[in-house]
Amino acid sequence: MVEKMKLLHFAGPREDIDRVVKVYLNKYDIHFENAMTSLGNLKNVRPFVETNLYKEVAQKGAELKQYLEEGNPGTIVMRAMQAQVIIDEVYGQIGELRIRQDELQEKILKIKERMEEISPFIGLDFELSKFRDFRFIDYQFGRIRVADYHKLERYIFKNPYTLFYECNNDSQYVWGVYFAPHTHLLEVEAVYASFHFEDIEISEEFEETPRQVFEQAKERISEYRQELERLQRKTVELVKSREDEILSACSSLESYCRNFDIRKYAACTQAKDEEKEYYILYGWISAADADKLIQEIAGDDKIHWEEEEGDCSVNPPTKLKNSKILKPFEMFVEMYGLPAYNEMDPTLFVAITYTLMFGIMFGDVGQGACLLAGGFLLYRFKNIRLAGIVGVAGIWSVIFGFLYGSVFGFEELLPALWMKPMDNIMTTLMLAIGFGAALILLAMILNIINAVRAKEYGRLLFHQSGIAGLICYGFVVLCVLLFATGHEMPATVLIGAAVGVPLLAILMKEPLSRLLERERKVFPEGSKMMFLVEALVEGFDVVLSYATNTISFVRVGAFALSHAGMMGVVMTLAGMEQGTPNWLIVVLGNLLVAGLEGLIVGIQVLRLEYYEMFSRFYSGSGKPFISFNKRN
Repeated sequence: MVEKMKLLHFAGPREDIDRVVKVYLNKYDIHFENAMTSLGNLKNVRPFVETNLYKEVAQKGAELKQYLEEGNPGTIVMRAMQAQVIIDEVYGQIGELRIRQDELQEKILKIKERMEEISPFIGLDFELSKFRDFRFIDYQFGRIRVADYHKLERYIFKNPYTLFYECNNDSQYVWGVYFAPHTHLLEVEAVYASFHFEDIEISEEFEETPRQVFEQAKERISEYRQELERLQRKTVELVKSREDEILSACSSLESYCRNFDIRKYAACTQAKDEEKEYYILYGWISAADADKLIQEIAGDDKIHWEEEEGDCSVNPPTKLKNSKILKPFEMFVEMYGLPAYNEMDPTLFVAITYTLMFGIMFGDVGQGACLLAGGFLLYRFKNIRLAGIVGVAGIWSVIFGFLYGSVFGFEELLPALWMKPMDNIMTTLMLAIGFGAALILLAMILNIINAVRAKEYGRLLFHQSGIAGLICYGFVVLCVLLFATGHEMPATVLIGAAVGVPLLAILMKEPLSRLLERERKVFPEGSKMMFLVEALVEGFDVVLSYATNTISFVRVGAFALSHAGMMGVVMTLAGMEQGTPNWLIVVLGNLLVAGLEGLIVGIQVLRLEYYEMFSRFYSGSGKPFISFNKRN
């Protein structure tokens, strides 16, 4: 059902809006409307524009909470100003510790960069400071690809003016340092360049051997990390010493920061003879919650409230309220569109008709029981709404499985309590069409109810799914039923009047609706002849839609036959006729049929719901109820 709503107006001093939201409005689900939409044409009314004063300090609080365990909201109730003081004070106390930690992190990063620089040459057992004392010899660190290094070795072997010392290697490169006298340096450099030797500059800060430099760097990193851990422990201890205050302040600030968004829905105004400014809020709330909220704020002199009565310029939002077993089926309603506020909630209708048709088309005791168990388990533990629908549909599958006498495709284990579809093919198809006609008539009745609720009397009387359509289609169905059962048909004049007059009213629904509403122009603008031609074409479409919509339900019986046929194929492949079936094929066949046919049947039933029934009585034009305190 669609929950009844009330529109409440709230007003009070501008500076009191945060308190009102925190103390009162946050306790209830309220759908706020933009107050400027209704009040924008009035003087002295403007949007409530203000900078979020709590955002920055709330971010600081979030940083402090990282040092604490999650789940504890704090026990102290405090206002925003008190919370800001606490957060700023603690944040300032740990500020120096965090600066020192950042400095240590930066030092560790630089040392790691130096370690990466020197690590390829760790095999060089020579103090780097002594390299800079050479007077007649030059040197260059670098790397060379393995393939080029093997070529370079042959050159070095023949050249007396260079020496290459290999320090490290892997599958791709060889790292090392080459030496050459000043007098032949240019010649040697050119040769190494021709072998794609890549120069690597080593910092002049390094004095000891590369290994010693590397080990010293590791020791310094270890010292810095110990110091960093000490500072971190000190920071945590400082924050934990005021844990309850911090968590309470964070909870308060997060609430104020989140509630600050209420301003985008509010308007601001000012009395003529006063400098004081006031906020105005408009919000939809369920009737039951509205009574509780009104009682709660009755004693607060700073809040003025009013209830909107009579017609409202803003359409109420739709909030569905159904029992737990119907909750999953709201998914199908939402997929089509929520009902308008004054429209009937079709959730119960969908729950009954969808699962009933699913059971008719997929009647099997064993497979239905699997759907029932699997669906309810997934819905219970994973809260998957589609699984809940499958679980309820499984109940009807089990029921019709007993009626058909089918268990996991075995047609002889149970006696059919009603009939076996494959033994009564034509009866099954005819019953499916009759069942569809009954559902179409039910959809027409629901359309009449919705038209009365919406006070759309033209739709009520002259729509193809209104009273005229119900009489026309219902009389045709009655005639077909009388003919099929061997009874006498009504008189031709009666048939003509019961079918022709309502059909004529459907063709002329536009001028008749205007006449009913006492409009001056009964016929639409344009040529009356063109209007009559369009009416005739529309009439042909109406008659054709009655026929096609009804025949469309033949798939309900067709899938009941299809299930029996597919399981018959599985049993034949498993060798059931020979008396010694292959149970692996039986199991796999059941899994395949249950998965494939279950999916197809589910889609086909949903198609029947939307196109053959929903389109007759349901608009789905409602806007969703979005609670302010449950928004993303």
